[in-house]
Amino acid sequence: MLPFQPGILQALPQHASFLTFTLKPAADQTSAISALKALSVLVDGERVVLALGSSLLQLLGQQIAGVHDFAGISGSLVPLPATPAALWCWCRESERGELAHQIRRLIQAAAGAFQLQQAVDAFKYDSGRDLSGYEDGTENPEADAALAAALVQGQGAGLDGASYVAVQNWLHDFDRLEALSGAQQDDLIGRHKSDNAEFDEAPASAHVKRTAQESFSPEAFVLRRSMPWSAQDKAGFHFVAFATSFYAFEAQLRRMCGAEDGIVDGLFSFTKPLSGAYFWCPPMCEGRPDLSRIGL
Repeated sequence: MLPFQPGILQALPQHASFLTFTLKPAADQTSAISALKALSVLVDGERVVLALGSSLLQLLGQQIAGVHDFAGISGSLVPLPATPAALWCWCRESERGELAHQIRRLIQAAAGAFQLQQAVDAFKYDSGRDLSGYEDGTENPEADAALAAALVQGQGAGLDGASYVAVQNWLHDFDRLEALSGAQQDDLIGRHKSDNAEFDEAPASAHVKRTAQESFSPEAFVLRRSMPWSAQDKAGFHFVAFATSFYAFEAQLRRMCGAEDGIVDGLFSFTKPLSGAYFWCPPMCEGRPDLSRIGL
């Protein structure tokens, strides 16, 4: 069994919070190591999934092959904000009160070297729908295919079971979406909202056609663990995709944003990304994150 953080493959929780941290201006190797050790005590890979950003690896004088900051997509026809961060935590709970305590403990543990950049409160909607009403993750790989898509294998101790995660926070314009007929909305996605069935006559801009994972060369499979979010009068989708590198995410996003062939994904008709970041999720060892590959 690969020593991965189990929350990556488990079903979506009822409640979640996605925390991103930047390094404090005065942070150094000593304070960062101390904070990581304090955080590791709280990270079981199930209730809390931990990932490290490029800036943190650089501060520690370490390098993981393929890890770099998200920097947008060259030639994109739509804005793709890049918001790099040093640390990412996915807090997963079945009850909202426990989630509040989990967040507080993590922020306190990180305080020696990290400052909170963003906290996105998310939740499971219906059986796993986006707030637009469409099901998400329909094409997710399953069983052994999910392991192959999301988890590094054959690279040795401290790397096997790791994962690369791409994160974007998307803001929906519900007024724009609801101004469209049901058929027009279905055309944006390429599936019928009523039964989630894909249909061939959807336009080339339909989301399912833009992101068909087997249509890329090489194929671009990711394991999506996205969740809806809301805050006051704003709401949207927190996109999270695990893979064995950032290739698959970038290949899909390049096609979605029109950089590949000039056709922009229908999703951009009613929603837009507000952030974008990349992280490396370490494997597990004896119930805690395995940080041996970064010298800890």
